[in-house]
Amino acid sequence: MTKLPFRYFKTSPEIIRLAVMMHVRYPLSLRYVEDLLHKRRIDICHETVRYWWSRFGPMFAGEIRKCHVTNRSYSNWWWHLDEALVRINGETHYLWRAVDHEGEVLESFVTKRRNRKAALAFLKKAMKRYGQPKVIATDRLKSYRAAMKVVGNQAAQEVGRWKNNRAENSHLPFRRRERAVSRFRLRRSLQKLSSIHSAIFNRFNFQRHLVSRDEFKIQRDASLIEWQQRCAASFDRPTGKLRRVRICLMVWTAPPERHHDVPYWCCLKPTVGRSHSHDDYNTRD
Repeated sequence: MTKLPFRYFKTSPEIIRLAVMMHVRYPLSLRYVEDLLHKRRIDICHETVRYWWSRFGPMFAGEIRKCHVTNRSYSNWWWHLDEALVRINGETHYLWRAVDHEGEVLESFVTKRRNRKAALAFLKKAMKRYGQPKVIATDRLKSYRAAMKVVGNQAAQEVGRWKNNRAENSHLPFRRRERAVSRFRLRRSLQKLSSIHSAIFNRFNFQRHLVSRDEFKIQRDASLIEWQQRCAASFDRPTGKLRRVRICLMVWTAPPERHHDVPYWCCLKPTVGRSHSHDDYNTRD
């Protein structure tokens, strides 16, 4: 019997999906997400948001990445590789990133060194999932050429001053996300957030400077629908039926004699024990 990932949670999966997307897609801290959900009458703690994205973020990103690889929504024509310096508890680490010629982030990998061994592990991880590219654009770091000699595709490497700008620009959204979380304390936390952020960022990377306003709105709606479908595939039953969960929500029951100086939460009543399907809560993402 397949175990459901939401079987012990009283909160609606739509609310969990919304909190994970707000924390990962936008440069918002945990407390900012808590305040924004409070505006929607959803009372949770910022530590709850941390637990949700840590547990369900890899699952959502895995569904998106699986669809990305299955549908071959990437290109093996031209890859751009680059590494960025990050600090974890004051120690220097390196975030390796592979980007195709359209700006799609293919792979993220965190190492403590940037020698031949680290570059080789990064290349093997990327090529195992996406295959061999025809051209690989890198900077002048010698570790790339040494690792590509071991792989056997050193002829595909191209080194130029501006040829690696795709990979350089791909670090900017993650840098904004890094400042929002106030740095990292563990290496595995950096690896987890970079992997989740890259998968979700690919779904909402529209390149607005290349399309019109109408086309951008169509792409945005399509990305939101695909995000809901991919996340729904993570917690639906194998038979395709809707799972019914027990939740506890605070329902607005404002009396007619309520005065303006009475806080709104004084008029909230809990409803416990009701069974609702996923369609009962159409939280707009």
